[in-house]
Amino acid sequence: MKYLIFALTIFSCGTTNSADPVKTAVSQQASAATMPSDTIVPAQYDANGKLITITKTDAEWKKLLTEQEYYVLRQKGTERAFTGDQVNNHEKGIFICAACGLPLFSSTAKFESGTGWPSFFEPLKPEYVGKNKDTSYGMDRDEVLCARCGGHLGHVFDDGPRPTGLRYCMNSVSLDFVKQ
Repeated sequence: MKYLIFALTIFSCGTTNSADPVKTAVSQQASAATMPSDTIVPAQYDANGKLITITKTDAEWKKLLTEQEYYVLRQKGTERAFTGDQVNNHEKGIFICAACGLPLFSSTAKFESGTGWPSFFEPLKPEYVGKNKDTSYGMDRDEVLCARCGGHLGHVFDDGPRPTGLRYCMNSVSLDFVKQ
């Protein structure tokens, strides 16, 4: 079993309260760490409007993720082209981070790039993905990360379709899918 039973119910995400931001962050970390892999865990923000992030040790991530998920999400690996379960997924729904459940991409932004990895022309919200400069293997690329847990998702390139011209080339193993 990849995750423990959902510890906290997240029905209060849309409500405002004066809760301590530290307690909120701890609750968010606990709930995202124990959610089933097909559950969207909505973004939560602290009192300053900043996305609450999740920090775990390598040992904690190893307990929560499969070996392949750990390799890609935490060690910045790449799955082999055309081997991922999301490449040929043409159903309607939301692609979420496999590590924390943050909703990342809509199926309406998915397109066939022919690269062997699921590709999207835009994230659900720009603030849900982060970017880092990646110069590994003698290449100059922009790495894409989950903004909540820091998991490696893939890379973004400027050879995508309209309207954005971007191609978010993601690893299937970094994503889970929630069907609409």
